[in-house]
Amino acid sequence: MSTETLTTFFALLALACAAATVAGVMILVGDRVTAGNSVFHGLRRALGDMSLWLAWVVAFVTTLGSLYYSLIAHFKPCELCWYQRICTFPLAVILLVAALRRDRKVWWYAGPPALVGVIIAVYHTQLQAFPEQKTFCDIANPCTNRYVWEFGFVSLPLMNLIALSFVIVMLVFSAQQTSQIEEKDPS
Repeated sequence: MSTETLTTFFALLALACAAATVAGVMILVGDRVTAGNSVFHGLRRALGDMSLWLAWVVAFVTTLGSLYYSLIAHFKPCELCWYQRICTFPLAVILLVAALRRDRKVWWYAGPPALVGVIIAVYHTQLQAFPEQKTFCDIANPCTNRYVWEFGFVSLPLMNLIALSFVIVMLVFSAQQTSQIEEKDPS
């Protein structure tokens, strides 16, 4: 399979993940607005039950995609790409362990790297969208270099931003599931 084909596939996965992230936020808000007395409540509970597994799948696929681009497609990661990887790669392991252990308090140790990764990815995404900016990145391997620019806007940093945003939303689902369990059994 060619790099172009896989890039289109990864871009479509990222857009589907973005739609799922928006839907997740809408479910969380809908459940909050309706005070848990609607279809949103059932959806929130159902997603809460599988949220850690969904977060793990996205973190794992993101890690594999990143490794593909480096090791097989031979795209040289810039400095900001490395920082995003430092935040993203451990999540594939952390979230797997949390899902296996049903650790609903994973937010405490998976949330901070995901949030830092989102901040870096936002900055890097806008750099690639507007590449005429000056950056601190290496001139030989600038952060504005677009190895991927699918559909006229989907870049590698945007894919990472979407993946990390999804992970954060799933961590919120998981944390809310914990608070629901604690409310029922305060012991």
